[in-house]
Amino acid sequence: MAASVAIKQFPFKWEGTDTRGKKIKGKTTAANEAAVRSQLRRQGVVPRRIRTESTLFKSAGRVSVGDIAIFSRQLSTMLTAGIPLVQAFDIVGNGHDNPAVQRLVMNIKQDVESGASLAEALAKHPLHFDDLFVNLVMAGEQAGALETLLDKIATYKEKTEAIKKKVKKALFYPGAVMVVALIVTTILLIFVIPEFESLFQGFGADLPAFTRMIIDLSVFVRAQGIFLVMAISGAIGGYIYAYKRNRKLREIQDRIALKLPIIGGILDKSAVARFARTLATMFAAGVPLVEALESVSGACGNIVYEIAVLQMRDEVATGQRLQHAMENTERFPNMVIQMIAVGEESGSLDEMASKVADFYEDDVDNAVDGLSSLLEPLIMAILGVLVGGLVIAMYLPIFKMGAVI
Repeated sequence: MAASVAIKQFPFKWEGTDTRGKKIKGKTTAANEAAVRSQLRRQGVVPRRIRTESTLFKSAGRVSVGDIAIFSRQLSTMLTAGIPLVQAFDIVGNGHDNPAVQRLVMNIKQDVESGASLAEALAKHPLHFDDLFVNLVMAGEQAGALETLLDKIATYKEKTEAIKKKVKKALFYPGAVMVVALIVTTILLIFVIPEFESLFQGFGADLPAFTRMIIDLSVFVRAQGIFLVMAISGAIGGYIYAYKRNRKLREIQDRIALKLPIIGGILDKSAVARFARTLATMFAAGVPLVEALESVSGACGNIVYEIAVLQMRDEVATGQRLQHAMENTERFPNMVIQMIAVGEESGSLDEMASKVADFYEDDVDNAVDGLSSLLEPLIMAILGVLVGGLVIAMYLPIFKMGAVI
């Protein structure tokens, strides 16, 4: 019999009331929050607030998609090796360096020990396990192939996360460089241009129009800069607030993003790749097509494609072939539609969808690499125009004076 694995304990702070209704507080150690509540109730304390000492000033959501992928891979490996599910939770949870993951795994383990299925236990943590994940686990439990489905989930998570990182990389690099350029330009306008301005005041001659324009811009930034920053920050903050709460705004942004030159093509291919990868994973797990499309819609990463997939789901539910439903959305390339049609006719939809995903993931990789090669000289040119333009504007009067002498 395998030796039992020691469960890690974590420090908790708690507040509650005793049997007389008096407010009390204290500290204790336990495997998870549920264990703390159980301890306090046995002591006659009604817990009101429980929190871990290590996360008092941290966000509760410290479990990344990568952590979930690793959790799926490790759990699949343990089950394949014949280790019981509960013991596998102990090994995976206690072997992880991230305390948030440890707590999450132990909470899931406690639910499973209480008689819940793994899918039910995961469904209690929607921030970390979405409907797609839960549905796949449920299909694996029903089919008696949980370890195989967990392995497919891990592969799916790794591939979709890789493509998301590629797209973010394509968008982050130019954005970061432009922010740096803006900061450098602002520093020049606030601290360097005024020095030249005081120098030019002793020339007693008219300044070139370009130089005068830069000096006026410097005066404006120094006088109104704080208000300008407040206005821009307020606009950005207001947009982010509205974006999180207004689905229509997110849809408009996604539609505009898909129409952008170069970047729009990458986002388009990325959405198609995620659609195909998710569909292949769901269908291979034996999930019915209509139900699979429900989960696929939320995994595309773009509201435009989400709406298109939901439209496909409705048409397939009425007896329409998936191929024709895809054609009706006018969102998918003809090659994708034809490969899906072949998969439908041959009964290998999951295999063909997987091939589509592989093709478009490689296409996104190549597109991102090409975009990076294109942007590097373009960004250098923009930096040269911004900084070089300021330098030229300041030296024009000096050159003019030198020509007169």
